[in-house]
Amino acid sequence: MQLILEEREAFDNEVEEEISECEDHISENSESDSDFEEEDEIAEQDRHHIERGEIWMSKKYEIEWSSCPKNEPPRMAANVIRMQPGPTRMAVTHVQDTKSAFELFITDSIQKIILDSTNLEGRRVFGERWKEMDQTHLHAYFGVLILAGVFKSKGESTESLWDAETGREIFRATMSLENFHIISRVIRFDNRDDRPARRQRDKLAAIRTVWDKWVQRLPLFYNPGPNVTIDEQLMPFRGRCPFRQYIPSKPAKYGIKIWAACDATSSYAWNLQVYTGKPDGGAPEKNQGMRVVLDMTQGLNGHNITCDNFFTSYKLGQELLKRKLTMVGTIRKNKPELPPQLLTTKNRPVNSSKFVFTADTSLVSYVPKKGKNVVLMSTLHRDDRICGQEHQKPEIIMDYNASKGGVDNMDKLVTAYSCKRRTLRWPLVIFFDMLDISAYNAFVIWMAMNPEWNRSKLQRRRLFLEELGKALVTPQIQRRQHVPRTPASAAIMRRIQVENASAPSTRPTEPPSAEPEVSVNKKKRCEVCGPKMDRKTQYTCIKCKKYICNTHTVKLCPSCVV
Repeated sequence: MQLILEEREAFDNEVEEEISECEDHISENSESDSDFEEEDEIAEQDRHHIERGEIWMSKKYEIEWSSCPKNEPPRMAANVIRMQPGPTRMAVTHVQDTKSAFELFITDSIQKIILDSTNLEGRRVFGERWKEMDQTHLHAYFGVLILAGVFKSKGESTESLWDAETGREIFRATMSLENFHIISRVIRFDNRDDRPARRQRDKLAAIRTVWDKWVQRLPLFYNPGPNVTIDEQLMPFRGRCPFRQYIPSKPAKYGIKIWAACDATSSYAWNLQVYTGKPDGGAPEKNQGMRVVLDMTQGLNGHNITCDNFFTSYKLGQELLKRKLTMVGTIRKNKPELPPQLLTTKNRPVNSSKFVFTADTSLVSYVPKKGKNVVLMSTLHRDDRICGQEHQKPEIIMDYNASKGGVDNMDKLVTAYSCKRRTLRWPLVIFFDMLDISAYNAFVIWMAMNPEWNRSKLQRRRLFLEELGKALVTPQIQRRQHVPRTPASAAIMRRIQVENASAPSTRPTEPPSAEPEVSVNKKKRCEVCGPKMDRKTQYTCIKCKKYICNTHTVKLCPSCVV
């Protein structure tokens, strides 16, 4: 019995050891399974982190940026242009020559406002001596201004332009210098009697009606291409003006600022807006850049807007996307929507790029040289594509550089043949800019419709402006009665009048009209030696009819004496 009991105890001990070993084995297996589960969770998190990229928050923790592009497809509604770029059907049907292209913008209604206001001012200044000014006189005045710009005589005095030796014969053949000064003195764009009441509400009251009618015409005759540039233009002016601006980065520094939206390819001025400053006694405008871009892009659909860091913001990009427009532009580094990690340049190599993305916006920080970076925002691009082998610039920067110069190029081209004259009246400065831009837009439309016009010539815009100026002054020369004293100007006048008389015309002949001049007693100059003369020292050569002073042989100039 004792042996049996001992054997049972030994068997029970073996069973307990086996059970304990099984329990240990089971516990080890369960621990290994839990380890495998933890490893799977970590791997899943790592994979998700890799797919999602590094997450950066904006300065105010409002926008979440990822270092990897989103897999969401881009919006198909944006950048689908539904209008054919180039001249519209209205422009094609109305343009027959250079003059008709120019009159697309300076219409008869605008000219009527100018004529009514100018005649009213002329009667107020000169009284009964004023002779009514008509459309032909106004066209001649426009033509003289344009021709003065063709000859690049913006800084040249008008006395030099009308001088018998150094001047151009076309000016004397069109009108006298006195008439040009008189028109420049009395030309107006509104009724000054009710201007004070309108000026309390609008600082641009002196030319508001003409300006608004003109700006409304700009988008009617040309559809911009896929890229539109928005920037500022500064018209040089140092006279008295309630909204004159000081911009030290501009060459002129002082002037009138105009917001402009131009086609990036042709530089056609599609929309313009004069900046009249903050309201009297009011606070400065907030989000001005965003407001300007939204105003200037009214009527666009599917285009890309290129702007500089004054306008660009994340909120603007979202608003433009709602209008089916995209945006590319530089952005200031103090904007709260930027992540701080994107702005650092420490230990970054030259020509390196760093990208961050949201669902519909891309940011890139490019290092062009050591210790400096440039930040751009785009709602057009969705990836981190790099262009070029040497500099390796991002595609965002390449597209920005290709489309940023629309307004600057328009300003440069307009300044090259500008009709601006020196004046102390800011409404006249704005009107000169209207003439320059109208002539340039007419040239863009004309060349789009006639690409073979003077193809072999280099300065086709100069030829266009010269033809336009001559077309505007020709009707005044044809009906002019007073013959200029210089032989060259008189020959031009006779040639044009003979051509007009010999050419067949279906229009009724206009009766000769007197020029809008007033009888003002002015001293004449001696046409031989140059000094001014009064009535006591003034004579007229009995042979050539020149005005001579009493220092020469009485009633004969030196050439006639010989």
